[in-house]
Amino acid sequence: MKVPRAASLLLALALAAGVSAQEPGGDLGHIDFATSGQPAAQAHFLRGALLLHSFEYDDAAEEFRQAQKVEPGFAMAYWGEAMTCNHPLWMERDRDAARKVIERLGPTPQARQAKAPTRREKMYLEAVEALYAEGDKAERDRAYAEVMGRLHEEFPEDLDAASLYALALLGTCEGRRDFATYMRAAAIVEEVFARNPRHPGAAHYLIHCYDDPIHAPLGMRAARVYAKIAPAATHALHMPSHIFLASGMWDAVAASNEASWKASVDRARRLSLSADAHSFHALSWLEYAYLQQGRYADARKTLALMEEDAAATGSKSARASLAAMRAAYLVESGQWKGDVAGRHVDADDLWVRDRNAFVDGIAALETGDRAGAEKALAKMAARKEDAAGGHAHPGAVSYRGARPDVDAVLRQELEARILFSQGKTEQALAVAKKAAEAEDTMSFDFGPPDIVKPTHELLGEMLLASNRASEARKQFEASLARAPRRALSLLGLARAASKEGDAAAAGKAYDELREVWARADADVPGLEEARRAAPVAAR
Repeated sequence: MKVPRAASLLLALALAAGVSAQEPGGDLGHIDFATSGQPAAQAHFLRGALLLHSFEYDDAAEEFRQAQKVEPGFAMAYWGEAMTCNHPLWMERDRDAARKVIERLGPTPQARQAKAPTRREKMYLEAVEALYAEGDKAERDRAYAEVMGRLHEEFPEDLDAASLYALALLGTCEGRRDFATYMRAAAIVEEVFARNPRHPGAAHYLIHCYDDPIHAPLGMRAARVYAKIAPAATHALHMPSHIFLASGMWDAVAASNEASWKASVDRARRLSLSADAHSFHALSWLEYAYLQQGRYADARKTLALMEEDAAATGSKSARASLAAMRAAYLVESGQWKGDVAGRHVDADDLWVRDRNAFVDGIAALETGDRAGAEKALAKMAARKEDAAGGHAHPGAVSYRGARPDVDAVLRQELEARILFSQGKTEQALAVAKKAAEAEDTMSFDFGPPDIVKPTHELLGEMLLASNRASEARKQFEASLARAPRRALSLLGLARAASKEGDAAAAGKAYDELREVWARADADVPGLEEARRAAPVAAR
């Protein structure tokens, strides 16, 4: 589509003026998002747009409402508030809330269009109408992306339209990692990032495009600067850790999430918000980083914080985060006889219950209670029937995508461990291999894994215990391909290579493990073993 020369020139002149927004004591980045709003309303709009790009949805909505108070007929302020009701990468959309916002601008699409004085602003309204029209979410996501594509094509100087179009493309994946779509989106925001290196949306969305072990090197540049671009945004402080985790950079993962967690607590205190305003997401990533570093005592402190917040609010999100963090702590630390193993998370969510049952079953096996493990597996199987009968939990599709397939893999893992404890080695390995095959069909799982015990790592440990070192080595290598520098997989790889008689490969794995465990607690199992292994350079 050709851009009318006059319209293109007018937009270019408006954008050339350059408008930025800063928060006292902090920064949210810089954008040139020209609108027809009055200067006072535009200031709130710009701050809202900056926050929107960093997924600070609540604060963004408040800024857009302030813009509406200053200028009640400012169409783009209503567009912005409605956009805060859609969280494309978290697979969340509150259509009812968004429709109420839109209808405050005008009772019909025609009335709302009349409030937008420019062709470009009318297209923004057209996009939001498409997003929140009747129809299922996937259909609406595609329709929204199509309109944003036309907007980007007609107004290529509008870097915010380009960025939001790229985000819309990611949203059409519906929680799946379709590399072709991800790279298509990346190509768009790479150009935005080149033209405006302080654009928070460009840096943010590039990280999402590249946050897997294969593409992470491409996202490193954005990861290095995003927190500096928008240090006032809690989510911006966390996001670089997506690239760092996909690269196994545990010190950097910990530092990012320490900053993000603190910022969320400071914000809640400043605004007198409940503990539910704390970033449980950042806290769970922080715990996972500490666990990989062998800092189990520090990880236990993060779990204690989560326990306090869950007790204070009792919310579903707090309890789900607590269950996930408890599971991660037990699996990574192996402290099956400690206080954490005996604590249970009450929940009415099937996914949380299955996570609990899985770690309870493993804990039972580790303490010699096979009957307890079988009971936990029976509970998981019964809940599978409930879900099949139409009683699936409300969170079946949420931040990470579909849960039922994850639950199925956890059941297979527990079944394999039970069979293995019974001496049914071949049956156990067959079930574990099916679990690994199932995980391989799933999208890369960024962050602390939903499959709390990676399947290839579990299979590798079982093979190693069966004196099948060569097969075990392949499984640990497969695990590390999905989760670089994961501590337990490195330890398994070192042991398998050593049993194979490959001293060089074993030494290399031990070297890497020593780096990961540079700040580990003195009593971490395997630490002394790794320290005793001669460095490769000394061989």
